[in-house]
Amino acid sequence: MRSLLSGKYVRDLTEDDLLSIITPHLPQADGVIVPSGDDSAVIPASDGRYTVSTDMLVEGHHFRRDWSSGADVGWRAATQNLADAVAMGAAPRSIVVSMGLPGDLPASWVESFAIGIAEACGHVGCGVDGGDLVGSELLTISVTVMGDLQRREPRLRSAAHPGQALIHCGELGRGYAGLELLTRGYTRELGVIPPTQTGLIDDFLRPKPPLVQALDACRENRIGAMMDVSDGLIRDARRMAKASNVWIDIESNYLAQHIEDLIPVARRLGLSDPWEWAMKAVLTGGEDHGFLATLDRPAERAWGPHTLALPEGFSRIGQTREAHTGGFVTVDGKPVDYAGGWDHFGE
Repeated sequence: MRSLLSGKYVRDLTEDDLLSIITPHLPQADGVIVPSGDDSAVIPASDGRYTVSTDMLVEGHHFRRDWSSGADVGWRAATQNLADAVAMGAAPRSIVVSMGLPGDLPASWVESFAIGIAEACGHVGCGVDGGDLVGSELLTISVTVMGDLQRREPRLRSAAHPGQALIHCGELGRGYAGLELLTRGYTRELGVIPPTQTGLIDDFLRPKPPLVQALDACRENRIGAMMDVSDGLIRDARRMAKASNVWIDIESNYLAQHIEDLIPVARRLGLSDPWEWAMKAVLTGGEDHGFLATLDRPAERAWGPHTLALPEGFSRIGQTREAHTGGFVTVDGKPVDYAGGWDHFGE
């Protein structure tokens, strides 16, 4: 390992590269059911199974205070963790929050942050039950979420099988479009741009994953594999494909509405090919925190006039075609040209 890493720095590696370096050295808890590598670990307990997952936010990397209020950041910090619990089929029960706070940070910002955390957790009945505060030169936030599987089996990204229907719940590309508008100097202030586009900015600053719908689908026991789409549809589909050793084919015609919704933004930004930009946003844009899943039945029985309806809120976006060692993702049967997606250590 030392020779492979010789001369390399964090800036030279992706998040997945770094995890592959770190995880082999780490011990596992006795009896752990799902170790590191999925959206949450799953730990056995005497009265059931619980999931645990953690995420960090660092000012300047994940948020900017000139764009986001404290409440926005609190909402985001909670929501991305709640989505990780739900992605495993677990009901979020409790979070703990740790913060590194610069001395010149206004106390009112900290209070606003707490309000945002409370708003996000209130939607799913999740408590905020502890944490830690330390002084820091840089504003940093760490949230850990505990989820209750309620005696269900966890939903794993490694559970996709050839021939299953590929489905998705939530938005695609809206967070990316909102970020592009912010980068160009637009704000949520009403009257500057149409309400539909200010809504995109709000969706970036405050992601709105369909937590209840995804959890209901798990309770109905209709989901095969599932994961949170936070780093872009293609990037996260590749993770599912790799974990499950399958070929995943995304069908672009089922993404048409997501694409059409973003074309006005591309035109506002003066882009030469609005459709191409919107397509790339839908396939590679992150921060929407929707849910990619397979249906626990063959695709030919998953839709059509004589089949059961999809779980509420989910729509068809493709199919798992066949087994493929190491995983493979295509769009309309063709290899994907887009790299894209969010990587914490990418440029």
